[in-house]
Amino acid sequence: MSEPKILLVEDELSLAEGIKLNLEMEGLACTWIPRGDVALKRILAETFDLVILDVMLPGMDGFTICEKVREAKNFTPVLFLTAKNTDDDRVHGFETGADDYLGKPFQVKELLLRVRAILRREAWYKSREMSSRQAFGAHWVDFDNYCGEGPNGPFQLGMKECMILRLLMERPGQVVSRTDILDKVWGEDAYPTSRTVDNFIVRIRRVMELDAHHPRWVHTIRSVGYQFDPEGKQRKGEE
Repeated sequence: MSEPKILLVEDELSLAEGIKLNLEMEGLACTWIPRGDVALKRILAETFDLVILDVMLPGMDGFTICEKVREAKNFTPVLFLTAKNTDDDRVHGFETGADDYLGKPFQVKELLLRVRAILRREAWYKSREMSSRQAFGAHWVDFDNYCGEGPNGPFQLGMKECMILRLLMERPGQVVSRTDILDKVWGEDAYPTSRTVDNFIVRIRRVMELDAHHPRWVHTIRSVGYQFDPEGKQRKGEE
């Protein structure tokens, strides 16, 4: 198996050199680019396992890069690494499609732990323990291409929506807590809260359920989490 490929986008030379050295000591291949506009072209043209992305960059800022990457249906994991570390900045980072957000200054050990956690989540998602294309009822979902089709017609799903749906479908009939979903999809140290999970479930239901207010496939287990019903039975009173 080839070593994971990391793209580091950071314009501070001494910091970039230190991060690159530590990643390579961990057995990870690291490419360093100091400009945002150049980095965007490389991300869209090549395959990386993770992008470590500063926000304040010459050429193009990190938030814009992440937005453009996601608009291009490229779901390479992104870890923001930046001094812009207010709550609003972190929320904006996740809204653009980031997987994690680490504020400066930071400990190299913490950065490496987060990198490994993201790579583990990505490996789980790409694993072949469950086929990438799943059919249920009149639906099908393609987890490799982030799309599907159901009674309402074709639909697109985001990366996080696919990860949540896959996690639920891997445990049919079982209740998956919001905490488990956060840990598996975002990681226990990430910023999102249990309310974030609820918002993503709403998005999934909008495209997948015939009636999002009376779901048949993804049920709410009050005060606990969610459950995928492989038989698609509607539950009385659930909204």
